[in-house]
Amino acid sequence: MARSAESVRAVIKAYDVRGVVGEQIDEGFVREVGASFGRLMRSEGAGTVVVGHDMRDSSPSLSRAFAAGVTAQGLDVVTIGLASTDQLYYASGLLDCPGAMFTASHNPARYNGIKLCRAGAKPVGQESGLGTISADLVEGVPEYDGAPGAVTERDVLAGYGEYLRGLVDLSGIRRLKVAVDAGNGMGGHTVPAVLSGLPLEIIPLYFELDGNFPNHEANPLEPANLVDLQALVRESGADIGLAFDGDADRCFVVDERGEPVAPSAITALVAGRELDKEPGASIIYNLITSRAVPELVEEKGGVAIRTRVGHSFIKAQMADTGAVFGGEHSAHYYFRDFWGADSGMLAAMHTLAALGEQESTLSEVMAEYTRYAASGEINSTLDSAEAQVERMEAVLTAFSGRAVSVDRLDGVTVDLGGGAWFNLRASNTEPLLRLNAEAPTTEGVAAVVDEVLAIVRA
Repeated sequence: MARSAESVRAVIKAYDVRGVVGEQIDEGFVREVGASFGRLMRSEGAGTVVVGHDMRDSSPSLSRAFAAGVTAQGLDVVTIGLASTDQLYYASGLLDCPGAMFTASHNPARYNGIKLCRAGAKPVGQESGLGTISADLVEGVPEYDGAPGAVTERDVLAGYGEYLRGLVDLSGIRRLKVAVDAGNGMGGHTVPAVLSGLPLEIIPLYFELDGNFPNHEANPLEPANLVDLQALVRESGADIGLAFDGDADRCFVVDERGEPVAPSAITALVAGRELDKEPGASIIYNLITSRAVPELVEEKGGVAIRTRVGHSFIKAQMADTGAVFGGEHSAHYYFRDFWGADSGMLAAMHTLAALGEQESTLSEVMAEYTRYAASGEINSTLDSAEAQVERMEAVLTAFSGRAVSVDRLDGVTVDLGGGAWFNLRASNTEPLLRLNAEAPTTEGVAAVVDEVLAIVRA
């Protein structure tokens, strides 16, 4: 059936498919998405699609509907059942076939969605497939006149754990006490499979799979959602705390004091470890990651490559440059040895290894990687793209006499010299302007933020 362009655009975003179940997406909608994806993958020579899903109440039925759409186009489907997103990427790499993961990541319970990839976990974004799927849904997906495909099941959880342990060896580290907040998300499924049997005492928090998120939203980027983990770390005397988002592809770290560790610092730490293994390698970082990352990469003899914000851009740069690792401010971490895909679990394992290979506390370990004060991402709602452009230009005018340089790789990035800079960019998915600022001191950051927001929110 043909659908309105407006209803399709509301759900098929720049990087994935996401919407409110029963209002924006239902089984009929995702069946058509599956049919279009199957048709596209068949045209590229694929014969099988692997499908996984998270713990949301709607995920099993939606994933079955998607599989029905794929098989109607003559492709086979391998279902892996409950999975984290990086577990689905592992399956896509292992089976060398396209994949679909049913999850709305950190969004509230009423949402669901689909993350799509090509064989070897290669990304599918607006320009590389989602636009074609949108057009198919608006025009009506053509039926396939050949024989339908078949659905089979495969359990890849143990293989996923074994593969990750082969990439980061934790067997010889000192024993660590590790508090883990799974947020009732897929970390409760994958952490035991990956970290059991290692010199780690795991203190679990909210490991029960529950897509209604009864304790807090599975979005550790919001400080309020880290409070329970911070308290657990302090009360238990843990060496480190780990918090996963809903589909467990992102991991946030808390030190032994209960203080959050910036994802930029984790990026620098993992980059250094990868450069120790492969001197001179390339490292990807996005333009709102701390400047400490390229500084430390270059000090280690690596090549730092700056890119736009967003996983499709990072993954494309990973493929084009052969970079060994990439990191984002949002706690997405990408590994060449993991098909260029992101894995919060792998980043967590690198952090555990770095801590367990020495006697220092995590705060002491991370001091080397924290050089600047940062604002974090600050959002301002503006009603139109025109208003966003107008406010960005007004900000540029205000800073024109002080800017050392300005670039427009993604929004506008203004270098104020002396280690101070800010980036202002439009969200790819919401009517927001996003501000990130950094400076040598918290006072310097506050001054930049106050001046920019006074213009943006005038």
